[in-house]
Amino acid sequence: MVAGAAIAVFAWQWYQRPLPLPRSPYDFEVRSGASLSAVAAQFRDAGILPHTAPLIALARLRGVDRTIKAGNYEVEQGVSLVQLLEKLTQGDVSQTSFIIVEGTTFAEVRRALHDDAHIAKVVIDLPEPQLLARLGIAEHNAEGLLSPDTYFLASGSSDEALLKRAHKLQQARLAAAWSRRAADLPVTSAYEALILASLVEKETGRAADRPLIASVFINRLKRGMRLQTDPSVIYGMGSGFDGNLRKHDLEADSPYNTYTRDGLPPTPIAFPSQASLEAVLNPTATPYLYFVARGDGSSEFSSTLADHNRAVAKYQRGAK
Repeated sequence: MVAGAAIAVFAWQWYQRPLPLPRSPYDFEVRSGASLSAVAAQFRDAGILPHTAPLIALARLRGVDRTIKAGNYEVEQGVSLVQLLEKLTQGDVSQTSFIIVEGTTFAEVRRALHDDAHIAKVVIDLPEPQLLARLGIAEHNAEGLLSPDTYFLASGSSDEALLKRAHKLQQARLAAAWSRRAADLPVTSAYEALILASLVEKETGRAADRPLIASVFINRLKRGMRLQTDPSVIYGMGSGFDGNLRKHDLEADSPYNTYTRDGLPPTPIAFPSQASLEAVLNPTATPYLYFVARGDGSSEFSSTLADHNRAVAKYQRGAK
């Protein structure tokens, strides 16, 4: 009994001691659907844990082995395994989270950060050029440069720290996707791929349609056809868009009007999902050059203008 008690005390002290983080702060990602064993292996491979058993045993003992939350985390030097597990299951009451939703714009993220009482306002109200300089971003526009994800952070953390994490994660994801790109793409840089992915993201929220819409844009770019995508026009209109896109809006030239200008718009128009990035960098081979919304969230795809006109008549004009 004495030996057992001594072992229990030693084990508890081990669980409470600071973990050897590779750096501080240390940020890591828990992917959606990741198992507890996979998360524990991630910490083992990073040198934070000697093996996976301690985290798995503690989580099962506490009955939280199935409640690990996916997202992007950041921990500081001094964190123990007990505290780490509390963060992974949101048992840490000093922790908050912020979500950058796929398809949202930088203006929308700015408003959400401004309204979040748990995040300290340091840079979010600065003019965009100053904000980008503070974040170390060389581009002149922040659109598309933050990674959609759920970010877990200590309550009271600054918006500057959060935005730097989101930008770093987007850079890593974009670089990884670009390194796996298919040959013979009509985009010449990772940034152009990001622009194209944002167009795909705004054209549909339906997972099955993303690869097909990407194929339409890829095919049109290869043939020198204009993209003619409404979300880009709407983005360029800014606050002037009242919810209805009219013919004169499509004819009014602007850098974002893909009806009047060739190629891609100058910047992304939203934060694209990983799925949209993969769709444009490894496109599905199709003959499609056109698509039209059916009205139920899906799209009808066509390879000829005649077929497209019939689809438009059927789904947008109510013709039979």
